[in-house]
Amino acid sequence: MGMTGTVITLGELAESLGAELQGGEPGTRMHSLAPLERAGSGQLAFMTHRRYQDALIRTRAGAVILSPEHLPHCPVPALVCQQPHVAYARAARCLHPDPVALPGIARSACVSDRAQVHPTAEVGPQCVVEADCHVGPGVILGPGCILQQGCQVGEGSRLVARVTLGPRVRLGRRNLVQPGAVIGADGFGFARQGEAWLRVPQVGSVLVGDDVEVGANTTIDRGALDDTIIEDGVKLDNLIQVAHNVVIGAHTAVAGCVGIAGSARIGRRCGIGGGAGILGHLEIADDVTVTAMTLVTHSIRAPGVYSSGMPQAPAREWNRSLAHLRRLGELFRRVRGLEQGGDPNGRQRR
Repeated sequence: MGMTGTVITLGELAESLGAELQGGEPGTRMHSLAPLERAGSGQLAFMTHRRYQDALIRTRAGAVILSPEHLPHCPVPALVCQQPHVAYARAARCLHPDPVALPGIARSACVSDRAQVHPTAEVGPQCVVEADCHVGPGVILGPGCILQQGCQVGEGSRLVARVTLGPRVRLGRRNLVQPGAVIGADGFGFARQGEAWLRVPQVGSVLVGDDVEVGANTTIDRGALDDTIIEDGVKLDNLIQVAHNVVIGAHTAVAGCVGIAGSARIGRRCGIGGGAGILGHLEIADDVTVTAMTLVTHSIRAPGVYSSGMPQAPAREWNRSLAHLRRLGELFRRVRGLEQGGDPNGRQRR
């Protein structure tokens, strides 16, 4: 069984999604989501790629969201639209709406007398809200969240649980921050003093726009002087490290385990694959895709898809390739010698 939430009819879904209902009754009720192969009566599934055509043919779902090209293979009611994945996302939010704040402050929360918490906000158990913080309308602070001095959380944002905001962090509206995220901790700033390192105070903060999502245990460091900036609509996966003074442009998505070094600037509408590394002080243009595990060592000035690294291979094949790589220098010298009229060993002929 899929996760259950609210109940909605096919007719209501079709109207909400701008989809055309084919082969079903508008009053049929949907109560949950499920994959094509497991969905049953009252459950909604979706189809986006022909590789799932066999599952579609056999499905017993209450209804399927799909594109017109797949309709002839659908044995159950269908919601037909041009962008099934987008429609599915919207349908999922209809069936599983976002939590609504239950106004009030839990008894175990510690809220400074100098903090401003909107009457419609929810402050959960064991939260700490320090002086000069502003918590906006409809905000949800889940259990154990900490807002250090001077933080601002905009209208409709939700901090799920155990989220820490460092001093003066500003979150915009409708943000979603998953458990364990830390926004506004010290950036990694040190000056070399002989054999030791001297910590450099980080006096900037973090500015986060509207409609941003931050994954579980992701960290965004505050700036050394200016702020670290996350623009509107950015989506950050789990376990990402965003160093001090990084700027991430609007509507960029970053997958898990990415490391972004200090003062890097990433453009708008970019996609950064999982495990990628971006060195500090680089610039990445708008509309750039960096594939998984890529190491970005130079600025990227033009839109496009960029990759580095080598994919896996059977161990014996990889070891053979590695042996060849180690001989590239020798091979280069031999080829150059031949081009210059020398012998195959790179020595000049007399």
